[in-house]
Amino acid sequence: MHHKTQFFNIFAPTQSSLTSSPVRNIQPNPQLDFLPVSVASAIVKMLEEIGVQHAFGVSGGAIVPVWHALQHSSIRVLHFRHEAGAAFAATEAYFASGRPVVVFATTGPGITNTLTGLLAARWEGAKVIFLSASTSASQRGRWACQETSTYTMAETFTSKSLFHYATTLESDDELPEVYRRLAKGLAQPGGFIAHISIPTNIQTTSIKTSLSQADLSFAPATASEEIISKCVRLLSSGSFAIWVGFGATDAAAEIRQFAEKTGAAVMCSPRGKGIFPENHPQFVGVTGLAGHESVLTYMQKHRPLRVLVLGTRLGEFTSFWNPVMIPLEGFLHVDIDPEVPGTAYPGVNTLAIQSEVKAFVQALLKHFPICQSQMALPRPERQKINPRMQGLVRPQALMDAIQQVIVEQSDAIVMTEAGNSMAWGNQLLQFTQPTRYRVSTGFASVGHFVTGVVGAALARNSKAVAIVGDGAMLMNSEVSTAVRYQIPAVWIILNDGCYNMCGQGSALQGFNGMDVEIGQVDFVKIACGMGADGIRVEKESDIRTALEKAIASRVPFIVDVIIDPTEPVPIAGRIKSLISQGITNS
Repeated sequence: MHHKTQFFNIFAPTQSSLTSSPVRNIQPNPQLDFLPVSVASAIVKMLEEIGVQHAFGVSGGAIVPVWHALQHSSIRVLHFRHEAGAAFAATEAYFASGRPVVVFATTGPGITNTLTGLLAARWEGAKVIFLSASTSASQRGRWACQETSTYTMAETFTSKSLFHYATTLESDDELPEVYRRLAKGLAQPGGFIAHISIPTNIQTTSIKTSLSQADLSFAPATASEEIISKCVRLLSSGSFAIWVGFGATDAAAEIRQFAEKTGAAVMCSPRGKGIFPENHPQFVGVTGLAGHESVLTYMQKHRPLRVLVLGTRLGEFTSFWNPVMIPLEGFLHVDIDPEVPGTAYPGVNTLAIQSEVKAFVQALLKHFPICQSQMALPRPERQKINPRMQGLVRPQALMDAIQQVIVEQSDAIVMTEAGNSMAWGNQLLQFTQPTRYRVSTGFASVGHFVTGVVGAALARNSKAVAIVGDGAMLMNSEVSTAVRYQIPAVWIILNDGCYNMCGQGSALQGFNGMDVEIGQVDFVKIACGMGADGIRVEKESDIRTALEKAIASRVPFIVDVIIDPTEPVPIAGRIKSLISQGITNS
């Protein structure tokens, strides 16, 4: 499969940016070549051409020309309340739509405020283009207000661990190369985070450079016939299991076909929930943080000869590097990133295969023999939760209602924030389709989905639901943004008046008496004060009605649930991992 990207004269008339592909048949308009066009306008025209539909950010004096050009383009611009919120929302808008999203910020603190969100985007594998302002050359080193230059913030222009591509645009002569780099990065598989810093004086400069049409094509990494034959031979030589991760999202149908053809047990990472149906008889459970005991039972009682790993890094929250998860003869590890295979378990025999997961599984299906016998496999246990009439709401009862009302009776994306919400969601929610569940187990920023839900709901033009803690909701909220643009986001808040994961987790490590109290907050009053709607839930018998109102609402909606903070959170695996790293008060 070849991916092709074409570049065009950006001054030519274009179709609407709603067109899904950046490859278009556009004839240059020679009359427009003589019109004065600013660098800011040219950059925005580039973004339209490569398929950008949304730009999220916070304005400031130094970025005004770019902001103005965005506002007067086909790109929809949303003015957020904080730059980190804009970056998190951009990440989730990308995953909801498959289109690159722009984040914009002004100099100095505008840039530094975005960094956590941009790092999360990098870890998640999103495609985000960051536009920022920087100090004009004549003012650098002279203590300009919010000075942004290599004198003060060099790392934001050069960091390879943050950006796949970063540059400061010093002249319009650089525009063709910037255009080529952006289009190439967006066309390739995997994530792409770019930073284009534009000095304030350059933004309004009239451009002299013409961006003419050019073609670029490349073939993504695929496994050779020799490697496919070797994989077929190894997997046919004994029992094997399939470990599915988020990188296998596009291969859901092929993975199911392959599993059913071979009878292999299937498990998934928390981010991979739903790629293989969790109600399928061959599904043995979710691994890692708040994972299912059935996975460990399977690996201990039916340890396979090999495990085929598809699109997961096997990082801490996916595996806890647990030796129980090591198969007898090792891993066959498929990933588009050649640095991934072998990293989590460096001492284990691993056949590294650089390939898109979908193409790899399609190739396996052509060569693999028909159906092997299937053993009875351990399955995740689902306990029936009956609402109780007295006492605070148990998180288990809340998740059970979310499963029934939101997961099974709507098509909403469900997101769980880092903390207790993530643990309860990983363990108790069950999905049968890919792309319905979002969780961040790598960078795991608190505040990611409190704000990311706005981007997802906007990009889908339908409901997105964030399950979050009260601490997260107080840290970084974009309810006001959702109200301003009438975005149908829903927040379900596990309100226990404390940082409960921190409290329970530190106690399990032997550290007692820690200050984790927040104090009870009425989030419905806050939401209504900003123009949203909401309902407070204090009894389990009221949960279902509240969730039904939230899903039916046409405005941003808060479900503020007063939960029992004494219910033990399923974080034993995380605590064992921390203790193994020496974090204990023994």
